[in-house]
Amino acid sequence: MIRFLFKGLLRDRSRSLLPVIVVALGVMITVFMQAYMDGVLGESTEKTASFSSGHLRVETKAYAENLSLMPNDLALTDANAIREHLEKNYPELNWTERIDFGGLLDVPDEHGVTRIQGNIVGKGIRLLQRDDEVERMELEPLLVKGRFPAKEGEVLLSDELFNRMNLQLNDPVTLISATMYGEMAIYNFRVTGTLHFGVNMLDKGMMIADIEDVRSALNMEDAAGGILGFFKTNVYNDKEAKKMAETFNDTHTAVDDPFAPVMAVLSDDNLMGMSFTLMNNISNFIIVIFLIAMSIVLWNAGLISGLRRYGEFGLRLAIGENKNEVYRSLLWEALLIGLAGSLIGIIAGLFVSWLLQTYGLDASSMMKDSNMMISNVIRARISPKTYYIGFIPGILATLIGAMLSGVGIYKRQTANLFKELEN
Repeated sequence: MIRFLFKGLLRDRSRSLLPVIVVALGVMITVFMQAYMDGVLGESTEKTASFSSGHLRVETKAYAENLSLMPNDLALTDANAIREHLEKNYPELNWTERIDFGGLLDVPDEHGVTRIQGNIVGKGIRLLQRDDEVERMELEPLLVKGRFPAKEGEVLLSDELFNRMNLQLNDPVTLISATMYGEMAIYNFRVTGTLHFGVNMLDKGMMIADIEDVRSALNMEDAAGGILGFFKTNVYNDKEAKKMAETFNDTHTAVDDPFAPVMAVLSDDNLMGMSFTLMNNISNFIIVIFLIAMSIVLWNAGLISGLRRYGEFGLRLAIGENKNEVYRSLLWEALLIGLAGSLIGIIAGLFVSWLLQTYGLDASSMMKDSNMMISNVIRARISPKTYYIGFIPGILATLIGAMLSGVGIYKRQTANLFKELEN
């Protein structure tokens, strides 16, 4: 039966060509949109996790409430002891201290007089040890000039900031900021290298130094803005992360103590929580939209085809086929069309997604004023889900369209068949 229907579709292209084209186009768009959104939102989530929030983050309650201000006067103390506790009780994560800070970067001339100043946002990480932090933040491929710091007092700057301030490698610079206790902090560094992040908000004015240098500069001995945890699998698990955070907070958080440590997860952040939820649900949105749209188009195509095949259905009923058999054969035809269109659409969608994933799309002109953690080069991401997601709207929409248009078979009156055949 299926073989017979398949041959019929091949020989009568007017019955299959338009529906296959419609299904293929819809599936191709579905596959591409899923890969595109997964690439853009997935990269944004990963960059935010690696640079800012981690998969989990431990900080004081007061610091968490004023996170955007980078309030180091509200930082964690006894950071090493807290990190050791986390490593012991949550061994499935890698834990590391971070310090975020802001300030002015002062560049002196040959006489030691200020030549130029610029605003900077800085990060103190475990840089000299060259542990997982450098690999996690993918800093090595970002190096444009010079080298990584090898001793105390050496820093990296964003290449854009470096050029804007007319610096040379090994030039001295002075950080002017505030200490943990609200005093003015003045600390000298030497620039050993520059980085290009490809993210506008980082390239504008980023400074990366070893955390021990930052602690010395800001009078934050054994303190940290936050202690970040990253799953050793490098894949964020929201359910497991929330379970850990709930356990930690039930044990450690004192209601009336603003300096009590609290644990937050990546999806707790307002912006990242929205992005994470959107990333998880975007495929469902795309499927529903195209399922409805293609069902309507295929319903109309089925009605047109049904009018053309009106005599065929009448003849089949006249020679003894019952209406259920004719209706089932129509659904089998739709299933074959859906499979064929889905396969063509998935292949086409994967090809377009692969092109965007491999070569990317330079959107730097649109991102120049952006403060989001999104790369200037937009790329898709082909995941296992990309390979099969197109079958859902491709097959379901075809079947729904056939079901709706095939209802007309049950409205045929056998008494009128011979009159129709005579005509």
